[in-house]
Amino acid sequence: MSTLTERDRYEWRVGDDSDPIGGLAAFLGHYGLPVGDLTAATTGRRVRSRYLAGVLIGGAAGAVAVGAEPGAPSPCPDVPDVVAVIYDRDGRGGDIAAPAGSQPRPTSSWCCTEWHGSWSDTAHATAVARVRDAIAVGDVYQVNVVGHRAARYRGDPIPALRALTRLPGAVYGGGLSGDGWVVATASPESLVTVTDGVVATRPIKGTRPATPAGRRELLSDPKERAEHVMIVDLARNDLSRIAEIGTVGVHRLFQPREWCGLWQAETTVSARLRAGTGLAELLRAVLPGGSVTGAPKLAAVAHIAALEPVGRGPAMGALGVITGRRVELGLTIRTVAADRQRLHLWAGGGVTWGSDPTAEVAEAHAKAAPLLAALRSTPAW
Repeated sequence: MSTLTERDRYEWRVGDDSDPIGGLAAFLGHYGLPVGDLTAATTGRRVRSRYLAGVLIGGAAGAVAVGAEPGAPSPCPDVPDVVAVIYDRDGRGGDIAAPAGSQPRPTSSWCCTEWHGSWSDTAHATAVARVRDAIAVGDVYQVNVVGHRAARYRGDPIPALRALTRLPGAVYGGGLSGDGWVVATASPESLVTVTDGVVATRPIKGTRPATPAGRRELLSDPKERAEHVMIVDLARNDLSRIAEIGTVGVHRLFQPREWCGLWQAETTVSARLRAGTGLAELLRAVLPGGSVTGAPKLAAVAHIAALEPVGRGPAMGALGVITGRRVELGLTIRTVAADRQRLHLWAGGGVTWGSDPTAEVAEAHAKAAPLLAALRSTPAW
């Protein structure tokens, strides 16, 4: 990873009496990043900055940003709900995923215990059934239901978390850390990018084993396609709020792409940003991500807050980099957090009227399996 020097950081937690997104934008603007106008570089106002920012926005912060309920408390409260770390390009030293002195303290060789879920498979299936009941009465069309699991560990988690970020198929693999915590992702989904005034999001919905038969099944399954198209429409609506009129487009609809032995269906939605669009407007348009909430978005978020017994912490949010020339934020699915004692992992999927509760539980386990394998240790303790 890049060697950079940490200069400053911004942190926000649910319950703080401030606007997380406005505060984040103001903090980054203080260091010369063009957060007030993400189109400045395309209008002859060349942006130069010696700084770049690593940014983490948790799922609860994304909900708060749009006036929704944040849901249950995070199981890893040491991790802030919003973090931005300013790095000096001209400095030396410091790992963008593990600044010196900030990671959980290593005590011995690495290993972790058995993982325990915050709800049982039966409770997960019941939550899926409750979403189907809500769909039946017209409250929502789709809700993404996510479960959490945790395991105690000993030793230094950073080498294992670095390895996790390199899992095959991750379009955004990276991490961020602070005092007593580390977050790492092997996300197959790009939440949002902005380059040369063009904004893009690449929602993923639909999962099958990465075999020829699995590919055929994914492409021919009406439930998977319907679920995917709902979220693509939601993404189009999100971008239309910040786009030049008539520029929102859909590209490569429902295309399978492999992640760790699974096919995932992906679509690209892009637009040209309206002149003067700032980072705060961008984030309020795309957060919380449609593929981890559902449709309509605010109604889905309300159901999530009522159904999930454990908060999403840094998962189901955004992690990435902001520079003077680009914004690149991955959606924090396939994400693991380490605090001083435990590892935390979240996995789930979108529920529609056509969902089978047993199949939804199995899909969540399939998504978690590559992460668990990457973190598995052989010593017992």
